[in-house]
Amino acid sequence: MARSLRRIALIVAIATAISKVAGLVRQQVIAAAFGVGAAYDAYNYAYVLPGFLLILLGGINGPFHSAMVSVLARRPRSDGAHVLAAINSLVGVALLLVTLLLLLAADPLIRLLGPGLDPELHRIAVVQLQVMAPMALFAGLIGLGFGALNAADEFWLPSVSPLLSSAAVIVGIGWLWWSLGDAISLPAQALRGGVVLAAATLAGAALQWLAQLPALMRQGMNSFRLVWDWRHPGVREVLRVMTPATLSSGMLQINVFTDLFFASGIPGAAAGLGYANLLVQTPLGLLSNMLLVPLLPAFARLTAPEDRAELVQRIRQGLMLSSSSMLPLGALMVALAGPIVALVYERGAFAGQAASLVAGLLMAYGLGMPAYLARDVLVRVFYALGDGTTPFRLSLLGIGLNVVFDWLFVGGPTPMGLQLPWLNFGAPGLVLATVAVNLITCGALLAALQQRLQVLPLRAWGRDTLVLAAAAALAGLTGWGLSSLVLWPAGLAGLLWQCALSGAVALLVYGGVAGAAGIPEARLMMRSLASRLPGRS
Repeated sequence: MARSLRRIALIVAIATAISKVAGLVRQQVIAAAFGVGAAYDAYNYAYVLPGFLLILLGGINGPFHSAMVSVLARRPRSDGAHVLAAINSLVGVALLLVTLLLLLAADPLIRLLGPGLDPELHRIAVVQLQVMAPMALFAGLIGLGFGALNAADEFWLPSVSPLLSSAAVIVGIGWLWWSLGDAISLPAQALRGGVVLAAATLAGAALQWLAQLPALMRQGMNSFRLVWDWRHPGVREVLRVMTPATLSSGMLQINVFTDLFFASGIPGAAAGLGYANLLVQTPLGLLSNMLLVPLLPAFARLTAPEDRAELVQRIRQGLMLSSSSMLPLGALMVALAGPIVALVYERGAFAGQAASLVAGLLMAYGLGMPAYLARDVLVRVFYALGDGTTPFRLSLLGIGLNVVFDWLFVGGPTPMGLQLPWLNFGAPGLVLATVAVNLITCGALLAALQQRLQVLPLRAWGRDTLVLAAAAALAGLTGWGLSSLVLWPAGLAGLLWQCALSGAVALLVYGGVAGAAGIPEARLMMRSLASRLPGRS
């Protein structure tokens, strides 16, 4: 019997939480070692292409992973090994060519991404990109393998595997710190530090691929043969879903390139975006995996016309659970940005000016957290329906909108040559541009899904979402008031108390208001949390 969604979600939650905590520790180590100095600032430009491929192709819920799950979940297990071997062969050859391109064209690629970088940062970023180029190949193999494992109801390893990448980076920086001591953050050591950081990142990707091989062997899906079978129905179905899904997700990542292009003229902005993004991705990734990993196979199994009512219920479940969890978290990110950044990062080379930069970025990210996850839920519904074209078209629209919003929100000139100083948000404007694009994309995806299914109760869903948003706003004001008005003790312990108590009271306010409103998903979350409190059975 298939495991329940709640059991799968629990497995995914525990594994993802472990990997996210390791990722947070990794980022703290990077912050203490490099701050927003040259090694890490350059790394954010060098990592954007291999990291984009690792997230796009190798990430849980990425297009490779989603395509494998949506196809293999509906096919006999005996087809799995053949389909995986054939797709691995096709993708492997393509990504070897991409690896070669990254090696040979590192210099012009970095110049394209960061035209405003000074020569030293540019040189460091070029070397780092060349070191990390093989991540392109590992990314595709990781995503396909973990998708096959999820389709076979194996969820622990894919969700916990990012722990290996974090561990590799921590070990690499630890060795560098042991070698250089406090000199690790000096400008003279920036190149050496940057190379070690890049090499450790590559080692982490290799470990993620190696870790999946024993699990694939247990499932009978390991194969190191080159298989050229374009005509197999399973292979053709995977390619039919994977190709537009990859293009669609890739279009979203182009927004990252656009942001870095504009960030290259703002000192420390690229490094700040990396630190703030990690603080957002820790809870976002955890909740995303908890929701999307068990829901995607469920969506894929409910595509028949007779299952339409249950599919709509699952879509509501995914959207409302994402809203009821991400709205209060986003409110807390806005209300407690300063204390959170100081608690997590402010030590070693990470000074007060860097904390102020990252706090502003974190507030901007907090405003958009609900839209990030809701968009992912809707995209996975289209993938399950075998439609990767609609998300792709909307992603193309999003690219153009992101360029326009970036241009306006960071104070750039308008096409008419006019200046709009009231829209100059500096580095946070880059994040606000992405938030605006995600909100527009969510609305367009909902409209397209309604046109296709004709039975979505959008008005009722919108009403419940507005209630949750009001509850989150009240919770955020409560947390901000406690954090600002109470005289908290100094030091790390005081920051911990400030964040913990202000956040806890804010969440209690949110839970009380959202629960009293009678929204089923909010009550479900509160009951689940209450059942885990001490003293409750």
